[in-house]
Amino acid sequence: MWLCRPWCVAARVQSMNERLVFVLRVASTLVLMTLGSVLLLLCAVLTAFRWPRWYRETLLGTLGHMVLGLWGIKLVVRGRPAPSQSQVVYISNHTSTIDMFALIALRLPNTRFFLSGFLRKLLPLGLIGYLTGIFWTVPQTFTQERRSLFSAAAQTLRRSAESVYLSPEGERITTGHIGPFNKGAFHLAISLAAPLVPLYLHVPREINPGKGLHARAGTVEVVFAEPIPTLDWREQDVEKLRDQVRNFYVRWWGEFNRT
Repeated sequence: MWLCRPWCVAARVQSMNERLVFVLRVASTLVLMTLGSVLLLLCAVLTAFRWPRWYRETLLGTLGHMVLGLWGIKLVVRGRPAPSQSQVVYISNHTSTIDMFALIALRLPNTRFFLSGFLRKLLPLGLIGYLTGIFWTVPQTFTQERRSLFSAAAQTLRRSAESVYLSPEGERITTGHIGPFNKGAFHLAISLAAPLVPLYLHVPREINPGKGLHARAGTVEVVFAEPIPTLDWREQDVEKLRDQVRNFYVRWWGEFNRT
């Protein structure tokens, strides 16, 4: 039995070291987010809050890359976003807390984001969201509030001609398959007569923290698909469009997860 003790001690030391690294990374991420939000606020004040696109693509994009680098995550992108002069609705699957940092690191041109309203309670994210024009969502159970939110967002986007990102999977995070899709993104695309641009985020299982923070070093792939025109779609076709696009993601998931 005594022969096993050195190995047991080594395993315990390794475990403690991993926990320490994890805690340091979480603390460093919080510090980065806080400093980033303060810098963003300072720049917004100095520019009279008139350059939200620059805040998103330069400051927020840099912050996303820094957080990914802190966790040892490399971002590989296949394809490219739509031109900045085109208004599109970007959508993607939603598998991990890594998604948020990968998406802002993409620096999608002239694009605003939808994000869970729950995250607004976290001061760095709440401040960043206010300064960059995030649309804060409410749970699916608040049907009327969600309709009002999407209606107001559509009006804002028509005036600004900005693109927008949101995930049809909403707040659901699953590492095992593609979850059910909500209809909000498709209503929005039809209302704006804007093409849908699907993105697939492939976060390998071995590095995927799911809803947690325990991400591991590795490579995340982002794939841009060709835009899907919505000019010929009508409101009564929303469920059909949603199901067709979800089937596309199911096939995508299968291709990335072949064993």
